[in-house]
Amino acid sequence: MATTTTARLSLTRRPRRLRRTEAIRSLVRETRLTPDCFIYPLFVCEGEGVRREIPSMPGIYQLSVDEAVREATAAKSEGVPAVMLFGIPDEKDATGSAAADPDGPVQTAIRALKRADSDLLVMTDVCLCEYTSHGHCGIVEGHEIVNDRTVMQLAQAALSHAVAGADVVAPSDMMDGRVAVIRRTLDERGLDQTAIMSYAAKYCSGFYGPFREAAGATPQFGDRRSHQMDPANVEEALREVEIDLAEGADIVMVKPALPYLDVLTKVKDRFGQPTAAYQVSGEYAMLKAAAQRGWLDEPRVMMETLTGIRRAGADMIITYYAREAARLLARA
Repeated sequence: MATTTTARLSLTRRPRRLRRTEAIRSLVRETRLTPDCFIYPLFVCEGEGVRREIPSMPGIYQLSVDEAVREATAAKSEGVPAVMLFGIPDEKDATGSAAADPDGPVQTAIRALKRADSDLLVMTDVCLCEYTSHGHCGIVEGHEIVNDRTVMQLAQAALSHAVAGADVVAPSDMMDGRVAVIRRTLDERGLDQTAIMSYAAKYCSGFYGPFREAAGATPQFGDRRSHQMDPANVEEALREVEIDLAEGADIVMVKPALPYLDVLTKVKDRFGQPTAAYQVSGEYAMLKAAAQRGWLDEPRVMMETLTGIRRAGADMIITYYAREAARLLARA
């Protein structure tokens, strides 16, 4: 009668031993994803009791100030410590003057959020694209965005946010010199404790489409290639980050996240400074659409992508998935 023998390899190392159970996998896990690294974007509009779902971003809404407070409070209760505010004014003009309106939706929301919870970390996007009638990120002369006039307008918008109580202002325009001018403007008003998160490496990406619908910020002519970065460039991103840090940025950002994980890693490795990544609207919408069609397991790919962004070097992640991910982590 034949006997069966079990082959045993003589191996010094068996890496699978540390993947055998969830308890072991958890002990040796190299990247930790926690709700306190999430920043939750909110689109704030005029009015009261407004909660309009954005068709291309299921689960994300244009919110009046009262609804934004309710949403931020719910997110905070789930462990998300910070929100990023984007304004949607009723009136726009060629220079985006409403961006600095002390009674604008963002400024009003900052005050309301701080009254509701002074510990909530309130960040604000500083750009003119939501406020200009032409949808561009700055003041236009002919068909050209003029850098220096735009920077002065951005500084006034950032100042109005800081005066209202924002903890962090985040210029996203990619104009040259805006970090230095904003820092000087804030410091001259005694607002030296207001931090600056610079969109330092913001690429001219096709992943912004749903955001432009959400914020009403689609350019009426041309595109943004004159100021947002060429997707082919990495060294340029490092130069941009270096300049913004020298001008006084406290946090630097890479945007979008998933297509630029290599850039994110290089930025973190080169500078070692607090680094953010923005999982932008198109990344979110892409996963949502595939999940709705049954092509992807949404909770699984949500956590996989966020973990990948964190693993690549992000200390903090701006994501529309903040609440969903926080709830899932709480159940883990």
